[in-house]
Amino acid sequence: MIEGFAHSVYFAPRGKDRLMLLGNSIAHRYLLSNDILIALIGDAGAGKSLLIKGMFPGLILTNDDEGINTRPLPVLSDYREGKFNSHTYHVDIRFENAFTQSWQLAEAVEKAVRKGRRVVVEHFDLIEKHLDISPELLIGIGEEVIVTRPGVFGPFSAEIAKIVYKSIKYRRMTHTAEDLTAMAIEKRGYLRPPIHSDVKNGFVFQFREKPDLSIEQIEKEVKAMVDEDLKVSYHDDEHIIIGGTKYPCTGPRIHVRRTGNLEGFRLLADFIIDPKTGDHLLVGLVGKEDSQFQLSHI
Repeated sequence: MIEGFAHSVYFAPRGKDRLMLLGNSIAHRYLLSNDILIALIGDAGAGKSLLIKGMFPGLILTNDDEGINTRPLPVLSDYREGKFNSHTYHVDIRFENAFTQSWQLAEAVEKAVRKGRRVVVEHFDLIEKHLDISPELLIGIGEEVIVTRPGVFGPFSAEIAKIVYKSIKYRRMTHTAEDLTAMAIEKRGYLRPPIHSDVKNGFVFQFREKPDLSIEQIEKEVKAMVDEDLKVSYHDDEHIIIGGTKYPCTGPRIHVRRTGNLEGFRLLADFIIDPKTGDHLLVGLVGKEDSQFQLSHI
């Protein structure tokens, strides 16, 4: 599986459980026992911490979206004491830059790695230029999750960062559009479909039986909410606030800040029949009208 491996790309799921499940799958498929420098790149709220939790169950993160902070930073503290006491360390470079220079963090990381300790680094692109070593596994998280094993000629973190920082906006737009569409469906007496999938720049709701819904009217209602430019904000780990209304959400940090930030929202005019399951699929897209998509169940 690893020999000759260049890279793999997955749609980045938006829910907590699905992100952790993908992380677990990545670890089983691509992580080797002797991989000791694991690098992740992605914007705040992209899901790096959840992916790490899925890859390394039980690893104590020094900080994450839940506000967990470990001070002093273990890898830096052990570096200064000259003895690394842990097998695996975690460090979020962007967060730690508030306290420590990038080159100092890079020194601690490199020393730990040369001592055979595993270090999982978020925002690796901020310290790559200070290191004389490369990660065994480099993962970028934007609209998609890109998994690579860098070689002498790359890929380098700047290349992955350019892709994921540009594409994350589509994931945020998609998630907000998905919740707005679910709200419109629920107003018509249906439960939010529990089964959903991902497509390029979009989402899919799966119905076991064809619902008696007007796709045109649902699209019209969602577009009206987009035009209202409603504020979208995090409430807690299971809810967001849309225009003052609390709404259940499995990925409350992965949203645009206002519904007006949605670009090019539309629903495919008809339900698509899944030939394998017979399910009726409602597909929503954001972005340019010529976007292509493929169904992908994660």
